[in-house]
Formats: sequence, structure tokens, C-alpha cells
Amino acid sequence: MITCRGVSVSYDGKAAVEGVSFDVERGDCLCVVGENGSGKSSLMKCVLGLLKPSSGEIAFDGVSRSEIGYLPQQAAVRNDFPASVYEVVLSGCSGRYGPFSFYRKEDKARANLNIERLGVAALRRKSYRDLSGGQRQRVLLARALTAADKLLMLDEPVTGLDPMMAADMYDLLEGERNGGKTIMMISHDMKSAVRYANKILHLKKKAMFFGSASSYVTSDFYRGLCGADDE
Repeated sequence: MITCRGVSVSYDGKAAVEGVSFDVERGDCLCVVGENGSGKSSLMKCVLGLLKPSSGEIAFDGVSRSEIGYLPQQAAVRNDFPASVYEVVLSGCSGRYGPFSFYRKEDKARANLNIERLGVAALRRKSYRDLSGGQRQRVLLARALTAADKLLMLDEPVTGLDPMMAADMYDLLEGERNGGKTIMMISHDMKSAVRYANKILHLKKKAMFFGSASSYVTSDFYRGLCGADDE
């Protein structure tokens, strides 16, 4: 579904990502891990077309960008726009149509379904800017699910959630994958990454590891980071 070969990203002449290659197949859950400043978000934005690679190639097969649901980092999202929760979630459908198109009946049903699934139905008419951080995160994930026909791209999807809600979120994402969606997710939580993903990409500007989650947890690289007891 996604093939990246030798992708590099630079800001003001400084490399954020260097020569990274990986692929995502249909039905995969690829988790991108690494410390802060390792290039994870830059790589995801590059795949989404929000940043232009300084070198390398990115190719899609069987999916267009209008079929991708994207959840950015909370820090990258404006929190002051005066739309309601329902309007924010429904806006996930906007990429499917031209600028002067109207939402369809099935779009509204899809938005309402995801509002229910993410447990924010009681907030449906509330202004997004009046929500807590955890509530905003659930609303943005509902929006991404509404947008995603084939592929979900999530940058730290459990940020701001308590442990119970985070576990529910991972279970929901696993259900989406079992239902046929492909997932590319950035996470700092390595234990959850290796539990829910089938592929791991570990970045430190360069790709330090790319392969199966089962190979990752038995690698010397993972043991050196987390210790053998954390497998």
C-alpha cells in the first residue's frame, strides 16, 4: 500500500530523516517508534504529502490520499476553532468532494457512528474549543475514522488519555485493522507498540530497525533499550 525508498527530510539544511526505507502492506499495523526528535512526525507528514522529501521516493498502491484518515499530534492542532464536536467529526468527509459539495446522508451516518464509538455522543453539540485534552483526542480520532476508507495514520493517538481509555483506544484500532483497515501509527509506548503492531520501524533519523514486531522484541537492539525483562 505504501512504499518508501531512501526518504530524507530536511529543515533549513538540517536532516530530520535520513535515507529511510520501509513498506506498508494491506492489513498491516506499522508502529513507528523512537525518542523525541528522531524524525517520526516528519516522516509521517512526508508520507501524507504535507512535507516534501529532500530525496527519495514514496509510492501508493490502491489507496488515494482522500481515503486516508490522519490524526496529528495534539500540539500541532489548533484548539480555538469554534466548531461543534459533530462538525469536527463530519469534516473528516470533506476530502472526498470538491470545495462546494454538500455532505451526504451516509457521511452524516458515518460521523454519528464514530461519535458513538469514541464515547463523545454527550458532547455532540459542544464547542471543540471547550473540551478537555482527552476529549479533544477522542474527537480527533473519531474524525480520522470518519475520513479513513482504507488507511489510518495516527501520531501519538493515546496522548492525553488515561490508561483505561488508552487501552480502549488500542482495542478499537485493533478492531479497525481486523475490519480491513491498514494502520501506520507513531508511539512512544514500546510495550503497546509490540503488542498491537505486526511491524516496527525504529527511527533515530535513520532506520535503526524495520521488520516484524516478533523479531524486534528478540533483537539485541530492543534488549539494549528496554532490557530483557520488558519483552
